[in-house]
Amino acid sequence: MNIKMKTNSKWILIALLPILASCANQQTQMNTYLAQPVSVIDVKMGAIVQYINTTGTANAASQVILNSEVLGDYYLQKNPHSGNALKMGDLVEKGQVIVHLDNAELTNTIAFGTKKLTLRIDSLQLQKQQSLFDKGGVTAMDLETAKLTLANAKTDYENARIQMAKFDVKSPFRGVIVDLPSVTNSTRLNANVAVVTLMDYSKLLMEVDLPEKTITTIKLGQEVLITNYTIPKDTLKAQINELSPVVNITTRTFKGKVLINNPELKLRPGMFVKADIQVDRRDSVIVIPKEIIVAGTRGKTVYTVDRGNAQAHIIKTGLENEKFIEVTEGIRRNDRVVTKGYETLRDRAKVKIIN
Repeated sequence: MNIKMKTNSKWILIALLPILASCANQQTQMNTYLAQPVSVIDVKMGAIVQYINTTGTANAASQVILNSEVLGDYYLQKNPHSGNALKMGDLVEKGQVIVHLDNAELTNTIAFGTKKLTLRIDSLQLQKQQSLFDKGGVTAMDLETAKLTLANAKTDYENARIQMAKFDVKSPFRGVIVDLPSVTNSTRLNANVAVVTLMDYSKLLMEVDLPEKTITTIKLGQEVLITNYTIPKDTLKAQINELSPVVNITTRTFKGKVLINNPELKLRPGMFVKADIQVDRRDSVIVIPKEIIVAGTRGKTVYTVDRGNAQAHIIKTGLENEKFIEVTEGIRRNDRVVTKGYETLRDRAKVKIIN
């Protein structure tokens, strides 16, 4: 009887094995199906820079409106590169003549040529008097009189040269023509009339308001990164050029000026730009994406994955910027931190890595 029961139990067990195996497979499939898909990265050591973010308007470091200084007929000069008349947007060099004013009557009155010739004659006369004086042929008074005559001739010549220079409106620096009033050539123009506006925006200045708490942190010469929506892929280098020591009692801010290097003229005067001022930096620290931190009642939380399970970690943080944050406590180097799927995770939840 016992032998028969043992035999029957054996066959029953054999018959049940496929069913048990099928149930195990179904359970495994169910666990896999219920596991939440996540993406992870290995925690690494790196550097992080903390910035103060501010905005402002970029203005040309050098700009000037040039006026006519004398009455004369207006003649706009040509661009030496194109051969055409100068126009807005053209680059001019320092000392380049932009507009020439012609006034024959005034030119005759100045008598530049006559005064130049007089200077030469008086210079030769002094040489002659000096030679005669050395030989005892003239008195010291004669020599001094010749010197005075030459000095007066030099003054008259310099005054005439200065007056003649007023007929040419020249660029005081290398810059771009940004405004050029429409005046027809040979039109008689009065003195003190605006004829051209120039800007040099290879360097730009931006005035910014900085929070009071940074008054001991931000220093002259500190690096600043400049961006603008029209050049999203380019970041220009700048530096703190001026700082006011006074805090505005209403806004609790203090003023600063940022000098922007703009050698390729990518930024234009008047553009609204964003400035990131570097105030701190740390190297060889744990840095993670800022966006993966979940804020909760217990504090800042991130999730790691270990043996198919999610693990919640309350972390402490240090420096941060727009994209990244330093972790000082809570996770370690080489931990596998969740970067996608963390929004709905719970501690000890089953996960499957999809990246």
